[in-house]
Amino acid sequence: MKKLLFSALALSLGGAFNTSNAQLAAGSVAPNFTVTAYQSWLSTAGENGNGTYTLYDYLDAGYTVFLDVSATWCGPCWNYHLSGALDDAYINHGPAGYPGVSASTTDDIMVIWIEGDGTTADATMLDGSGTIGNWIEPNATLGQVQFPMANPASAGATQINNDYNIGYFPTIYRICPNRIVEEVGQLSAAALYSSVVDCPPPASQANDPALLSYEGETKSCGPIDLVVKLQNNGTSPLTACTITATQGANTIATYNWSGSLATYGVQNVTIGQYTPTAASQNISINISSADNNAANNTLAQVVGLATTATNGNATIKVSLDRYGSETSWKLFKSNGSIAYTSPTYADAAANGTYPQADINTSLTDDCYRLEVYDAYGDGFDSGYGDGLVEVWVSGVKIAGVSNFPSGSEAADAFQIDAVAGIEEAFASTFNVFPNPASDVVNVSFEGTGSDYVVSMLDLQGRIMNTQSLTGLNGTQTIEIPVSELAKGSYIVSISANGVTSTKSVVVK
Repeated sequence: MKKLLFSALALSLGGAFNTSNAQLAAGSVAPNFTVTAYQSWLSTAGENGNGTYTLYDYLDAGYTVFLDVSATWCGPCWNYHLSGALDDAYINHGPAGYPGVSASTTDDIMVIWIEGDGTTADATMLDGSGTIGNWIEPNATLGQVQFPMANPASAGATQINNDYNIGYFPTIYRICPNRIVEEVGQLSAAALYSSVVDCPPPASQANDPALLSYEGETKSCGPIDLVVKLQNNGTSPLTACTITATQGANTIATYNWSGSLATYGVQNVTIGQYTPTAASQNISINISSADNNAANNTLAQVVGLATTATNGNATIKVSLDRYGSETSWKLFKSNGSIAYTSPTYADAAANGTYPQADINTSLTDDCYRLEVYDAYGDGFDSGYGDGLVEVWVSGVKIAGVSNFPSGSEAADAFQIDAVAGIEEAFASTFNVFPNPASDVVNVSFEGTGSDYVVSMLDLQGRIMNTQSLTGLNGTQTIEIPVSELAKGSYIVSISANGVTSTKSVVVK
């Protein structure tokens, strides 16, 4: 968690700049913008030879764009500027024929620098009052910077700051031709260019649906929604495709999507539900309908069951890095309500790891989600000390987030049975018979006044039969018809109070 903003930031931007904003999440779609280069007298580059630059024009031409949003008063911005990383990348890989670009350029990237403080006067760019140095000619080694440097008016700067969730200076984004953004930070020229290979090529085929990322839960106490980000990487509108999820050799969900996505349009698509049967399971999600490019059709994802504890007395352990004020966390219950939220933490004077007082709390039986937030947006292992937020029960860690390297949020899930756990409460009475079965499976157990859900699932987690039962007391026997099911192995589950117990059964 870095802290590179100065107190002048809030003053210079008149409160319109929210430093608690996280940067755009990796995988977001870049908003378009047009800026005019401050040093446009250097050349007639830009659209129509007038020194203006529109993001989407470069993306549509197949360029990967590196966007640097800085401020002339920002020390780290100045240091990165002096490093020459963006200058070197532009010279060796920028658009052929542009000022300062090598004749042997790879011709596949563009660099745009934007002054993010809308109160900055043009003269300030040339070492005026309030700036660190001459941003157009920073030193004799670099000479005049040739890539476009724009100083938008206040409204334009505010719009870009808002569109790109700028929470600190400098922010350096890589924007791929398909308009997908990732913050890459202050990399060397070589590292910047090495990241270009992560960008897919520009749209060139008529029918090319692409799976960009998995957006669903990865750990849950029960069924999880399988959600993917779908993009049209084709030159024609995308109106339909089929998405299939598999676990091993078994199909667990199939969804026939229909809609209308223009080129580079994106949409999150829920393709179905899956109930994990182990702590870690590999699933594959694939566009199974025909298209012109199979290279972007498949995602791999690991999902699993949340860890379960049978004691409601929990200890939350927290260690912070130097910038504790940027760290916060919440415990959410299954209904979305907040069970516990963090106190406000303070910053420290030096880099290091700072354990906080353990928090002891009692958690009722439920499925919980621990979410940890970094207001700065770079995680908490950025060289300022190791950080962690963990939940412990009876001396065992059951959930935790530690040292997540980037981004503004990380999460983990866990399950609490504050009474004793279904396994302990009625494991001795939970029975499935006959087994094997051909017509009916009987499920017997001892009810304790709770609400129960009795289900039969196949080995891929698909529900074959489910029954919801309210306030059961005493010995219960539930019938599940199986005569119409295919022969094979199945799972019978009983859920109550947020906890699930299972037994295997064979249909013959």
